[in-house]
Amino acid sequence: MEDGAAIWRIARDSKVLDLNSSYSYLLWCRDFAATSVVARDETGSPVAFVTGYIRPDRPETLVVWQVAVDHGHRGTGLAAKLLDDLTARVAAEQGLASVETTITPDNKASDRLFTSYAQRHDVALEREVLFDGGLFPEGTHLPEVLYSIGPFHA
Repeated sequence: MEDGAAIWRIARDSKVLDLNSSYSYLLWCRDFAATSVVARDETGSPVAFVTGYIRPDRPETLVVWQVAVDHGHRGTGLAAKLLDDLTARVAAEQGLASVETTITPDNKASDRLFTSYAQRHDVALEREVLFDGGLFPEGTHLPEVLYSIGPFHA
């Protein structure tokens, strides 16, 4: 739970993620720790994270909610390593058939991350608009494109 404030700051400083309330990050670290991961620097401070959850209607699908890396650690492959480590852990602990995430069309870094993830794991990647931009009440949100990755090979 103590990582909640730190990952909120990393998300805020990313300038790309939709920032949730600080309270939600505290809850996330408590309730979804088994499907999330935090990377730390040499002092033990969080520098990157991947948050996720298991879809209630698809218990072998991991939904990746957010991925963020602190500015000083970008470009090192840390996000890919965290994503690989998290999905390997979820697969070992409870089974994993697929991964889902949503990405806005302007987020090229996330597109590259999840496209390369599918390629590394030799699984299919399908894209379709999940939420059209007009559904968001602020009226300026881009569409959220669903990336469905899998099924994974047994």
